[in-house]
Parts: sequence; structure tokens; C-alpha cells
Amino acid sequence: MKAFVLHEYGPPDNLTLTDLPIPRPGKDEVLVRVRAASVQPYDWHFMRGQPYLARLMPGGPGLRRPSIPILGADVSGTVSALGPGVTGLAVGDEIFAMPKRGGFAEYAIVHVNDLAPKPAALSFEQAAAVPLAACTALLALRDRGRVEPGQNVLVNGASGGVGTFAVQLAKALGAKVTAVCSTRNVSLVNSLGAADVIDYTKDDFTRRTAQYDLLVDIAGNRRGAAARRTLTRKGAHVIVGGPPGRWFQPAAHAFATLVAAPFASQRVAMADVVRDQNTAANLRTLTPYLEDGRITPVVDRVYPFEKIPAAITYQEEGHAPGKVVITI
Repeated sequence: MKAFVLHEYGPPDNLTLTDLPIPRPGKDEVLVRVRAASVQPYDWHFMRGQPYLARLMPGGPGLRRPSIPILGADVSGTVSALGPGVTGLAVGDEIFAMPKRGGFAEYAIVHVNDLAPKPAALSFEQAAAVPLAACTALLALRDRGRVEPGQNVLVNGASGGVGTFAVQLAKALGAKVTAVCSTRNVSLVNSLGAADVIDYTKDDFTRRTAQYDLLVDIAGNRRGAAARRTLTRKGAHVIVGGPPGRWFQPAAHAFATLVAAPFASQRVAMADVVRDQNTAANLRTLTPYLEDGRITPVVDRVYPFEKIPAAITYQEEGHAPGKVVITI
């Protein structure tokens, strides 16, 4: 099979298109013929080994060499082979999954706990845009934010991969959504169901008098204390991301906000989908919303497999509305 392999940290050009043996699934694993994958910050953080602080953490990118030689956290495709102990699946089944690695290849190994049947209403390209971003939005809203119908939800960073799902899902769960994005994405975010859109190039949401029951903070571009001023006394601040950086960010932003949490009346939590153990269940929870159109993946660009370095370069610039997808 062909795969893009990362031998050392650095820019997208370090990804080398390589011929490799097709892997064999182990216990409770399936071999997936990948039809599409998506690109996201998770991939290029591991590609560059940044922030450097993350190299010291368990499950991080590795101290000196990449711990993940084949990137690609999201895939959609068909089951090609079953490992021992796998039940309820058959060769040829269409799935979408979040294996967290291996997606930038013609075949990928996926644990059964990380996949679900592909929604029939979605193409492979649309389905590949879903897992990590949409599961993060679900975790932030339902599990960490404990959103309830009728609440006012603010999504800071509403036009990216996670943000476009968060706006749609919050509305589907009965909340009134206010979204923060740049001028060029205002119409997009409005179309996703936001009742109000704040253009951050013209207005600072932390200086408004409006208060919200839940802040889903994807951009992480405001200090924790300032962000909490936008919340009701018993509101919730859920951290999803933060400003990029070579040494400490976005981890430092999340850490500083969480450290201050005990001194605030509002609840502060972090949505870490990578360490969540409920991927298959979360994908199944999202499927009805994807099937009936309450949630629609926003796909900005689709690149062919051989253009994966170019796709990562574009996504790394940080201006893509929605998701960047690869066809394989």
C-alpha cells in the first residue's frame, strides 16, 4: 500500500510517500480500505512535534522522533478484513472512524471501539470530516458543558472544524447559539443556525454585556478571567483549544485557565476527545443528526491523496472554514 510516512519532525514536505506492506488486524481490530481522511491541527501538531512541552507528556508526539509515523486521525472507508474477536461487522461494510493515526494511507488499522457504520446520507468525503471534530463538539456541549434546551451558548471559534459542528449541534440540542468568527465567515456561521454572530475583527465578545450559560472556547484567544465575564454566575466554560505556539501553547492556555477555576463561581472543564474512550458510542449518537440534516459537515476543500502535504500546509494556515478532506 501507499502511505505518507513521517520520519522526523518538520514541515509537510517531511512526509514521504512510501510503499509499505498492508497491515494485518489484531484482536478487536479491522483493516479498513481508506476512501477519505481529513486534516486537522491534531495532525500538524504531531508532524512538527509542537508544542515542545507535549513531547514530555504521555501519549505525546515523542521526545526526539515522531511517535506516529503515519498521521491521519479521521477516516471513512470499507472494511477489508476482520481481526480475531470482531463481531457485528463484515467485509465490505462502510464505516467512519477516529483511529487517531494511520489515516494518510490506502489502508488503516482501526479498533472496533473507534468506529461506527457510516451514515448513509453522507459521502465518504463528508463522513471523513466528522469524527474528531464532531465528537469534540459533542463532548464539549453534552458531557463537559451539560447543555440544556433553552440555554444561551457562546461558541468562540465558530467557523473551524469543531466550531461548525458545535454551532449546529448546540442548536439541535435546543440551545440559542451566539457564534464568534471573522468577517468572511459570518454568512457561513449564520447559515449553520447561529442566532447571533459576533465579528471578532470589529467586536470583543468579552466586553459585551450579554451573558451565557455555556462558553465553548475553541479559539482560546482571551484570558480565562475575561472569558468568564461573559458567563452567568453558574455558567460553564469549556476549553477546547488555544492559541498555537512552539513551546507551550495551546497547553499553557488550558492549564492557566484550569488552575484559576477553583477561584471562580463558574464551572471550568476541558474537552479532550483524544483521551475519551467512547468514540464508537459518540459516532452512533451523532449519526441520527447527520442522517436527517440537523448536522451537515462543512467541507472547505478536497485534495487528492498525493497532495496531502499541500492539504496540511493549507490547514495549518488556520483560515479554513470547516474541514479539509483527502480522497484516497
